[in-house]
Amino acid sequence: MQKLRSYVLPVAIALGCLFHNYCSSLVFLTPWLLYLILLLTFCAVDLRSLRLQKLDLWLLAYQVIVSGALYLLLRWCGVDEIVSQGILVGVLCPVAASSVVIACMLGANRATMTTFTILSNLVTVVAAPLYFSFIGQQQDMPFFQSAWIVFRHVFSAVGLPFLTALALQLVWPKANNFLTRYKTWSFYFWAVLFTITFGQTVHFIVLQGSAHLASVVILTVAAVVGAVLQFGMGRVIGRHYGQTITGQQLMGQKNSSLGIWMANLYLEPLSAVYLASYSIVQNIFNSVQIWWAQKHGVKET
Repeated sequence: MQKLRSYVLPVAIALGCLFHNYCSSLVFLTPWLLYLILLLTFCAVDLRSLRLQKLDLWLLAYQVIVSGALYLLLRWCGVDEIVSQGILVGVLCPVAASSVVIACMLGANRATMTTFTILSNLVTVVAAPLYFSFIGQQQDMPFFQSAWIVFRHVFSAVGLPFLTALALQLVWPKANNFLTRYKTWSFYFWAVLFTITFGQTVHFIVLQGSAHLASVVILTVAAVVGAVLQFGMGRVIGRHYGQTITGQQLMGQKNSSLGIWMANLYLEPLSAVYLASYSIVQNIFNSVQIWWAQKHGVKET
């Protein structure tokens, strides 16, 4: 079973590509799958012992400051608005909620991954509406209304399983310990979730590409470059704090579903192609990493 896990991601990618037309009919499963994934993940960590680290601060600063600065620089250089918006939301987008699953298979620190996943999503609740007050199609929307919309989306994805796990650890530790024994199941739940979301992503790109081929190509190339840079910079920052894989995954893995949702709601919808393409790149990269980790016997944390 352990050896088969390295093939799950390539199989999920193949299924998503082949059956992308049908993935939208399974979208109702995604919030339930994400809840189960994060509940099992959070139950395996002593949530009361989570601490803010310097690594978190550097990564948060990158997420908030570099995203805005990069957008301004691109516009100053005359880069197209849609491309600039795609890169903005691609950097501002928080770490993927389910990134803990893959990162821990690669040997990342589970507690650090959990801490930053929560922080990154909470920071987005404030930073995203602030930027979207000046950029995009919803500039007239009041800040607090915009923040509330993003908060509801983030809370249902991350906050609810976090509070459930915390309540179990405080009130019903036996149930928490029971769920912890099945923490590896989160990978298989994630594989199903990934197949559905990957198929939706492919379908989205196919639909957009038929009418906006030039923009799709530019955004796709930008996404490939962005993924290489972010995984690389995350690895460098993480190495400085003795957490190479953790830093790489925290900066490189993006919550593409949230980013695509924000782009469609607040920005030019076509800019979402950046994160759609980024999602494909990051998951292909992670499938290679999982294969390598399994081959070299990297111990799951």
